[in-house]
Amino acid sequence: MKERVESEINRIVHRLQGSQSPDGAWRFCLESGPLTNAYMIILLRSLRIDDEEFISGLAQRIAALQVENGTWKLFHDEERGNLSATVEAYYALLYAGHSWNDEEHMLTAKQQILAKGGLSQTSMLTKLMLSLSGQIPWDAHVTIPIEGMLLPHWAPFHFFDFVGYARVHIAPILILTDRKLVIQTERTPDISELRIPSTADHHSFAARYLQKRIEDVIKFLPYTAQIHQEALNQAKQFMLKRLEADGTLYSYLTSTVLMIFALLSLGYPKSHPVITRAVAGLKTMACHRNGQIHMQDATSTVWDTALLTHALQVSGVSASHPMLQKAGRYLLSRQQDKYGDWVLHNHAALPGGWGFSDSNTINPDIDDTTAALRAISQMQKTDLVYQRAWQRGLNWLLSMQNDDGGWPAFEKNTNKQILSWLPIEGADAVSTDPSTTDLTGRTLEFLGNHAGMNVRDPSIQKAVSWLLRNQEENGSWYGRWGICYIYGTWSAVTGLIAVGVPAEHPAIQKAVQWLLRIQNQDGGWGESCNSDIVKSYVPLGASTPSQTAWAVDTLIAASPTPTLPMIRGIQFLLGKEGNQDWTLSYPTGAALPGGFYFHYNSYRYIWPLIALGHFQKKYG
Repeated sequence: MKERVESEINRIVHRLQGSQSPDGAWRFCLESGPLTNAYMIILLRSLRIDDEEFISGLAQRIAALQVENGTWKLFHDEERGNLSATVEAYYALLYAGHSWNDEEHMLTAKQQILAKGGLSQTSMLTKLMLSLSGQIPWDAHVTIPIEGMLLPHWAPFHFFDFVGYARVHIAPILILTDRKLVIQTERTPDISELRIPSTADHHSFAARYLQKRIEDVIKFLPYTAQIHQEALNQAKQFMLKRLEADGTLYSYLTSTVLMIFALLSLGYPKSHPVITRAVAGLKTMACHRNGQIHMQDATSTVWDTALLTHALQVSGVSASHPMLQKAGRYLLSRQQDKYGDWVLHNHAALPGGWGFSDSNTINPDIDDTTAALRAISQMQKTDLVYQRAWQRGLNWLLSMQNDDGGWPAFEKNTNKQILSWLPIEGADAVSTDPSTTDLTGRTLEFLGNHAGMNVRDPSIQKAVSWLLRNQEENGSWYGRWGICYIYGTWSAVTGLIAVGVPAEHPAIQKAVQWLLRIQNQDGGWGESCNSDIVKSYVPLGASTPSQTAWAVDTLIAASPTPTLPMIRGIQFLLGKEGNQDWTLSYPTGAALPGGFYFHYNSYRYIWPLIALGHFQKKYG
C-alpha cells in the first residue's frame, strides 16, 4: 500500500509539474453546460461579428454535449434532460448555422422541448436571452421596475442588499426589461413554433405582492421621467465602474454578455470601445480542445493554483521547490489591494483577499483567500514579502466573519430574507450571501492548522457553535459551493478538528457514521447534483475522485489509526485514473441549484493528492 500511495503521488506531481504555466499558475478549463457557449454565439451573431471559425468551435462543443434522447443535460444523471439547456443549445446551433431544424438530432431536440412545455417553461435567464432576439415577448417577464435601483438604504431592501455576483447580473437585467431591446439579423432563427401558451404562475404570491407594492410607491414619486432616467443612469454607472482590465464585468461571462446587451439598449454603438473590449475579454476565457471551444463563465486560475500549491506541499513537495516558488509569486501578484463592494458591509477592514479568476481585482472571496493563505503558509515563515501578504490576507479574512459566527462567500452580513420573495428566479439561492457550512469549515481548518487558532478564541468558539447548530439530523452538513453533503461534511469535520474539537465529539462521530453508511461497494463515494436541488442527500450510484477524496480525508482527520473503509477509499483513488469514464468529468462544483454546475478539471488531482498526502503523513 505504501509503495502504491507514493507511486500515485509521484505520478500526480509529475503531471502537475509538466502543466504549470510560465508565470507559475495552473490553467485548467472550468467546464459547465452549454449555456456559456450558447450565449456567446447569440452575442456574436447579434453584434454581426462573423468569426466563423470561433463560432463553429463553439457550436461543435454544444453539439457534442447532446445526449441520446435529444436533450442536453447539466449532469450525467439528470434523467429527463434540462429544458433550458436544451432550448439554449437548440437555438444556438441554429443561430450558428451549424445545424438545421429538419436534421434528425434537431427534430428530436424539438420534440423534447415541446414535451416539456416549450419556451414558456424555461428559466428566467433563458427567456431573457430569447426575448433579446424576439422569440418571446418582453411582457411575459415579471420584473422589478428600474426605479428599484433608487430605493434608499433605509427601505426594507435596496440594491446593495443583494450580494455582488447577483448585483452584476440584476443591473443589466433591470435595464433590459425596461428598454425591451430586440436585435434580429438576417441569421436570426425563428423558433416561435416552440412557444406553448401557459397560464401557470411561476412566481409566488409574495413575489407578485412585493412587486406591486414597489410599483405603487414608484407611481406616486414626483418627477417620474427624471427619476426613471436617473435609475437607468445609476444602473449603467454601476456596471461601468466594475469593469476589469480585460473589459469583463466582474470577470463573469454571463454578467458581461448581459451588460453588452444593456449598453446596446441604451444607445451604445456596437463599435463602442467598452463593447469591443468586453468581447475581446470574453474571448480570452475560451478553452480550445480538438477543434471544439468551451467558454468558461470565469477562469478558475487563482483557485486552482492556490489549491494545487497547497496540495503539492501536503504530498511532500518542499515550499522551496522552484515549481512552488513560481506558484507563490503568481499568487502574490493576485492578492487584491482595491476596495471592492465587500467594504459596504465591512467598513473598517483593509483589502487583502484573493479572488477566483485570473482577471479578478475587486471581488475577493473567503474560499480563495484561505486557499491562497494555505499555499503561502510555509513561505511566509522565512520571507518578509510573503509575511506581509499573509498578514493582510489573514486580517481581511478574520474581519469577514458574520455576526452569527459563520463565514459567507463574498460579503459580510448580507442575508435579508425579504430578497427571496422577489420575482427573480432562484432568488432564495443567489440573492444573498449567508454563512455556509463549507466556507465556515474551510476557514476553521485554515485558522486551526495554519494560523495557530483554536476553540479558546471567542471568534473560533462562535464559529464552532454555528457549525454544530447547523448539522443535519443524519449527521451530515450541507455544502453550498460543492456537491454537496459529502463536501459540506468534509469541510465541517476537518474544520472542527483543526481548531481542537476532539474527534470523539458526538457531532463528529455522527458525521463519520453517516459517511460509512453511504460508502459505495467499490470503496468510493459519489453524490448526485440532485442533492443540491432537493436539499437532501441523493446517491450518484457511482464514485467520483473528488467526493471520494473528501470522504477519505474526513475519515483520516477523525481516526488515529487507518480503518478498513478508509483503506478501501484509498484503493479506489489509486485505481481511478485508469478508468476513463463519465465519473471523471461529473460536476462536483455548485453555482446555481438546478441551473449551473462546474466540472473542475483540476479536482481529479487536487483532492486525491491532499487525501493521499494526509494518509501518508499521518500513518507513515
